Amino acid sequence: MILALETSCDETAAAVVDAEGSILASVVASQAELHAPYGGVVPEVASRRHLELTVPVVERALADAGASLDDLDAVAVTEGPGLIGALLVGLASAKAIAFARGLPLVPVDHLHGHIAALYLQPQPLEPPFLVLLASGGHTLLAEVDDRAGYRVIGTTLDDAAGEAFDKGARLLGLGYPGGAELERLAAQGDPERHRLPVAMLGSPGHDFSFSGLKTALLYAVRDGHGGADLAASYQRAIIRSLVGRTMEAVRATGRDTLAVVGGVARNGALRAAFDGACADEGVRLALAPPELCSDNAAMIASAARFTEPIAFPDYLDRDAYASRAA
Repeated sequence: MILALETSCDETAAAVVDAEGSILASVVASQAELHAPYGGVVPEVASRRHLELTVPVVERALADAGASLDDLDAVAVTEGPGLIGALLVGLASAKAIAFARGLPLVPVDHLHGHIAALYLQPQPLEPPFLVLLASGGHTLLAEVDDRAGYRVIGTTLDDAAGEAFDKGARLLGLGYPGGAELERLAAQGDPERHRLPVAMLGSPGHDFSFSGLKTALLYAVRDGHGGADLAASYQRAIIRSLVGRTMEAVRATGRDTLAVVGGVARNGALRAAFDGACADEGVRLALAPPELCSDNAAMIASAARFTEPIAFPDYLDRDAYASRAA
């Protein structure tokens, strides 16, 4: 049985997962209301809130699982990438729990965690496959040949897709978190009303770019446009980029299974677009369940099952990282 902690950004999460990948408990405490007045995550505010929430979410997760610290085989925690202050809160907490019980610690790569959400019960996905990970801080394509890791073949050259959603929502005067607000408004609009650029389609490689689209939205807003039609057109441009570039990669790699994970994968229009594109190409599509798309600790526990643990007490000097060099 693994207890996992996730504090890479503004979600304080704890989960208990068994050796077969069944989720016994998953608790996520959101800080969205705390950061809403600022229109985005304030790192120092997030770190301080994690300090307040970590113990309560761990206690709740253990209670929900009907377990105690004595039942654990290991403690897992997000090591990075993410906000360094936030990560350090989770890492220090996980070290303390593991050390007090003489347990091994499993440091987990956050991106591996998102992919490992696909390995949880009741329908675990078996590699090999191609995966699109699209979230607020990351957008990448990777080939997965085993559950222990992944190989990046393309990434964003500027903004992440989730960042593009959130910044676009801010330009349109919507609330925070912006991605969900923009999706709701876009559902009421005509996506063909405004012609917005879709970068990189047909270009060599498998990278993405969203900064030009964001600039085009800024100019449209300055010209007096707005509302549901502009939101729908902007969302459509992001989706066209994600789906178009990903399907180009599917064809280039010859993969017959595509997975989509990360917070952006909660978007209903995106899920529908991938469903149609994969049906047209004869490719199997695996979508992470919506509740496992956003940051959570169950995915970290899942990745820990395929990550080398650090034996007690050799992890005490282990450090977090905000980003990992390519």
